[in-house]
Amino acid sequence: MAQADGSLVRVVTRHGTVGGRYEAEARSGRRVAVFRGIPYAAPPVGALRFAAPQPPAAWDGVRETTAFGPTAPKVPNPPPFDRLLPDPEVPGDDCLNLNVWTPDPARSARLPVMVWIHGGSLTRGSSAVPVYDGASFARDGVVLVSLNYRLGVLGYGLFPDAPPNRGLLDQIAALEWVRDNIAAFGGDPSRVTVFGESAGAISVGALLAAPRAAGLFARAVLQSGAPEVLPRDRVRTMVRRMASLLKVPATAAAFAAVDRSVLLTAQAAVLKRSGLLFGGPAFGLVTDPGSVPSDPLDALTVAGPDRLSDRIPLLLGWTTEEYRLWLAPTGTLRILDRLGPLAPALARLRTGKDRAAVRALRTVHPAAGPGELAGQLITDRLLRDPLRRLADTRRTAPGYVYEFGWPSGVPGMGSCHALELGFVFDTLAVPEAAWLAGPDTPQELADTMHAAWVSFAATGNPGWAAWDGSGPPRVFGGPVAEYGQDWQDGPGGATKPERVLP
Repeated sequence: MAQADGSLVRVVTRHGTVGGRYEAEARSGRRVAVFRGIPYAAPPVGALRFAAPQPPAAWDGVRETTAFGPTAPKVPNPPPFDRLLPDPEVPGDDCLNLNVWTPDPARSARLPVMVWIHGGSLTRGSSAVPVYDGASFARDGVVLVSLNYRLGVLGYGLFPDAPPNRGLLDQIAALEWVRDNIAAFGGDPSRVTVFGESAGAISVGALLAAPRAAGLFARAVLQSGAPEVLPRDRVRTMVRRMASLLKVPATAAAFAAVDRSVLLTAQAAVLKRSGLLFGGPAFGLVTDPGSVPSDPLDALTVAGPDRLSDRIPLLLGWTTEEYRLWLAPTGTLRILDRLGPLAPALARLRTGKDRAAVRALRTVHPAAGPGELAGQLITDRLLRDPLRRLADTRRTAPGYVYEFGWPSGVPGMGSCHALELGFVFDTLAVPEAAWLAGPDTPQELADTMHAAWVSFAATGNPGWAAWDGSGPPRVFGGPVAEYGQDWQDGPGGATKPERVLP
């Protein structure tokens, strides 16, 4: 039961009463109740550092939840990404916490719920990123929940004496908290949409395939991330490299005895040597009987009598030039251009694409340089191909496919990875949104895209036709990409995506 006193508001959860605050949503001025830093699991310290999440301790009185809770231990984004992607750090041990924005903290409201899982290569990011502010969703009748989860070696390091995929287990624990508590904040636990971008979308794909997450959400959104697991040796190598630097055994017990700051210094060193984009060791999800029993993409697409995701509507898509965030800021795109024909050849080796794929791209993009061709091949392999496969194999519940095509105002970034976030959250006015998007962002495009996400959460339909394999995705913004036969082999052959704005 919620109780309000001026700008303060209290809600009773299963572990104790939390005290939030009413705040005015920036564009409309409407009052939104906001609760930040609510613990959904015990602090992962001491013996719990590499353990599965445990329930939080109950508390007496009112726990103040007016400021973001501690973020998960992580290393900062390296230059130049620190100038493009905001990643605030809030110190403290109680990092398994979440935030709630709600327009009506009353059990009778029964509003749709959206649960946001942030990206950051499973090594960075948090729910405190200003672009992820949930007030605009609450303004439009949605209860928005965002959460922190363990990252890097703490969340995804593979040890013989600790459960794998601890970050994913954290996410499941947060969804269980939503199931048990969100009605007290005005949400409907039967209408939960889980959504994420990049590593957050990879997490959503794993949640779709995780038996322990069954029944915790009814809809799912995957933005620029596809269901995947990494070979165990790739993940284990990261732990072994850290163990070598720390001069300790590659076990959770040994790592738990290392000071956290020393652990993060070693993690930063091994991350510099990892090459997730072009292969090599990385932190990531692995198959495990207790969390992700099989490759999630196979589990979600291979025909079977009870495929896990068939009853869950999906909204999924990508940006037109995902690769530019990965390749342009570091100068890698220019290096690939200097390599000439060798660049797409190397990309073919990385992606398994044939020469016909390169020829199709050259036909569609006659002015594209070698770096752009290589980048599009990599984007196809990592994102478009698996997401299209997921959409193509929908059997019961529909899938809705989109492409984000508006180009950033930051020179060279184009319609890059993560650019759509400020539009989805309708937070273009947040100063940090301009780090990646630049100036003069079109509010009309944010209005359209944000409304589609709200509609999907409320009704299961974002406002356009479900994917049937023969038509184009819904494109938000421009310029619109042209795709050749390698893009789509449907009955109509190559198609041009529908243009929406501007």
